Amino acid sequence: MRGEVHTNGIESFWSMLKRAHKGTYHQMSPKHLNRYVAEFTTRHNMCDANTVNQMVQLTGGLAGKHLKYEKLVA
Repeated sequence: MRGEVHTNGIESFWSMLKRAHKGTYHQMSPKHLNRYVAEFTTRHNMCDANTVNQMVQLTGGLAGKHLKYEKLVA
C-alpha cells in the first residue's frame, strides 16, 4: 500500500470518468469499457507528475506498438 488511503481517491476517479463520459465521449461502449477505465486509471495515477514526465511515460509505452486503422467505405 502506498501512503494513506481514503475514499476521496476513488470518488475523484469515478468523478473524472463520469465527466469524460458526459463531456468527451458521450457514449461508452460496454465492449470497450475496460479501455476507458484503463485510460483514466493511468491519468489518475499520473496526475502528480509534471507534463514532461507524463509525455515521456506515454511515448515510452507506445514503443513497439502498432495502431490499427481501418478505412471506412461510405
